Formats: sequence, structure tokens, C-alpha cells
Amino acid sequence: MTSNFRHMATIGIFDSGLGGLSVLTAAARLLPREKYIYFADSAFCPYGEKTPGFIRERCRTITRTLLEKGAEIIVVACNTATGAAISELRAEYPAVRFIGMEPAVKPAALGTRSGVIGVLATAGTLKASKYLKTKGDWEDNCTICEHVGKGFVELVESGRTEGSEAEETVRASLQPLLSRGADTIVLGCTHYPFLLDVMKKVAPEGIRFIDPAPAVARQLLKVMDSEGISHGPVNEGGSPERPAVELLSSGDTESLRKMFDRIEF
Repeated sequence: MTSNFRHMATIGIFDSGLGGLSVLTAAARLLPREKYIYFADSAFCPYGEKTPGFIRERCRTITRTLLEKGAEIIVVACNTATGAAISELRAEYPAVRFIGMEPAVKPAALGTRSGVIGVLATAGTLKASKYLKTKGDWEDNCTICEHVGKGFVELVESGRTEGSEAEETVRASLQPLLSRGADTIVLGCTHYPFLLDVMKKVAPEGIRFIDPAPAVARQLLKVMDSEGISHGPVNEGGSPERPAVELLSSGDTESLRKMFDRIEF
């Protein structure tokens, strides 16, 4: 008699705080029948102004925790952490596959109509070699302007993702990019998609925003297939049940739980 039992893959995902839940959402929509462990390093959020050395040490600590919990693959769902630490993590844990955040400059450059794209990110991401290399690969094809999403992470961490305060904060960081003619905005921090509705509200009609989370989810699937990591059927647009997720935090677990409960899978 053939058993229908399938080993659930265990996927670790971490971020400086709540922002990586945007990546978890995309992953769980694509692969709804896996087990996910999400670690929010909220006690040390935000990472944007922290030193690379500090961020690397936090990433090592979190990686150990996720591996002890049984993670078979780890998604570094933070642009700043990816830039600061993913190379070291791969060198220190050669048997573990790490997936990082890739600045979505390429699709923005290929899709712009005005020839100007904007990148919204943290200060740490904009200084990271990974972003600077990607920018260098494409800046001959278009004009790339940048701005730090000042106050964005704080809004998301406190759950204030709508209302007049959110609109004023978002408008202040979008305007410098829009005034330079950007018609496509790259969201270079995983917190920022939680403010996407506000961005669309305050931006002129026709401005395109690129959330990298779905591309990261597709890369996760690709890596799992290449590594022979078992996974359930891919969801092609249905409405999956709520995924199995273990939530961990170095800080306030209540805020993490509240944000997670707001997500529509």
C-alpha cells in the first residue's frame, strides 16, 4: 500500500523586524503546504543604521536558532542583512542554502518609460556592495535616483500602515524621486510593501512599484527543486489554507503576532 505522507519542508525566514513577513506571505502563497519558521529581530530593529559587523553577528545568531529548529533552507528576508552578511553565512554554513534579497533594479530598468527609476531603501542597503554592483550594471541604461524611506520601518513596526501620518511620511520620501521623473519605484526594503497601498494613494496615476517578494518566492522554489528538497504542489492562484508558521522574535512577540494575523494568504 502506497503512503500519501509527504515530509514537509522546513523553511527559515528572518528579517530585522516585521518587514520580512512580506516575503513569508509571497512564499506561503506559492508554497502553502510547507512549514515556515519566521524570526523577527525586533529587539535590534532597524538594521539600516547598524554597522555591518553588528548585523553579521546578529545574522549568525539567528541562523543558529533557525538551524536548531530544523530549517533546511534559509531566506534572508532583509536587504540590509543580505548586503552585510549573506556571503559570510554561505562561507560559514556551506551545507545550507541561503536565499537573499536582490535589488529589483533590472526589471525596473527594463520596464521604465521615462528612463528614470527610483530606489527606496534603507541607508545600509544603498551603501551595500550588492546594491552598488547591481546599480552599476544598469545605470548606463537609465537614470537611477535613490532615497531613504525615512520613517517607513518605524511605521510598519508599530502597525501604523494607513492614515494621515503614514501618508505624510510616504509622500515626503516619494516626492524627491517623482520630481526627478521616476515612473518606476523599486521597493528596496521588505518593510516597504506594507505601505504599498499608501504609496499608490499618494503617487500620481501610472507610477509602478516593484515588490521583490514574489521573485524571492520563485527563487526559493527553484532552489528547493535544484537541491532536491521536497515540497508540496505549487499554488497557481488558488486560495490556500493558512500556512503552518512558527513565529519567533528577539523582541515584542505581540506586535509580530498582530501583523501576521492581518496577512491575507
